This record gives sequence, structure tokens and C-alpha cells, in this order.
Amino acid sequence: MQCHVCKKAEATVHLTQIVENQVKKVDLCEACAKEKGVNDPTGFSLADLLLGLGASQKMEEATTAAGTETACPACGFTQADFKKTGRLGCSECYHVFAEGLESLLKGMHKGTQHKGKVPAGQKRVSTSRNRIEKLETELKSAIEREDFEQAAALRDAIKSARKESQTA
Repeated sequence: MQCHVCKKAEATVHLTQIVENQVKKVDLCEACAKEKGVNDPTGFSLADLLLGLGASQKMEEATTAAGTETACPACGFTQADFKKTGRLGCSECYHVFAEGLESLLKGMHKGTQHKGKVPAGQKRVSTSRNRIEKLETELKSAIEREDFEQAAALRDAIKSARKESQTA
């Protein structure tokens, strides 16, 4: 069996991970295993296993422009910390490492925007907010066109929508 990284040497280190009933196997030669830090628990890149081999390097390349390692100003978390743990330090880390994380997330998921289920109460608020924003955009457009009858109707609809959102 060949090494998944160098694709040359015989794989002697076999790693298996089970995530949501799916088995993922990574086979490495001795040299690549050492390079990835698999033999050394302190240097082992959990992020590489969770996100695929080389993922943490992609993030590092994407976020390091000036050649210095980026660190979160809030918690001091660095890319090296992410590489070792596979986790970020705080919510600010998502903004600091955004560029690199976006490419990783796109590779792992269908996109970077949440499209899943939303609690019923939050969905009503979000839908109401979107409706009000749409009406406000239409109102501005009607005013620019000097269609004041339409603008008055939109103004009333906005008031009504705001009243509904406050009582809900």
C-alpha cells in the first residue's frame, strides 16, 4: 500500500478515524508520518486528520501574507495552535483567520453560509426583518421615482410589519 502523502514509499503507519459512521483511513510511510508529527503527540496535527492532510498548511498559507505567524489579538491563539488542536481559541479567531478558514470550510461543506434548520422563534424574527428590509428598499426606490402614492403604501406596510414583529 502506497503512502497517501508522497505516493512513493510503502505505507507503514495506518490511521483510521470514524466520523458519523463513516470510516476514513490515512496510510503514511515512516518519513511522512514523522514529518506530520504522528509519532510525536505534541507535534501531531489533529487539524490535518480532521480536515484532510495538508489542510492546516493551506490555512497557514492563506492567512500568512507577510511571512509572520498571525495571532488572535483577543486570545493569542496562533495557526500553530490550530494545527495542533484542530480548534480555534475564541470567537474572534474566526475573524482573524477568516480567509484561510473559508477555503477549508468550502472543502468540508457545501458552502460557508448556514442553510440548515433554525429555531421557530428565530425564523419568524429573521423572516420579519428580511421583509422590512425589502419594503424599505422598495420605499427608497418609489421615492426616487417620485411615486408618492406607492411610497405612502410602502410606509404603511413597514409600520404594520414593525408592529407585527414587536407583538410576535
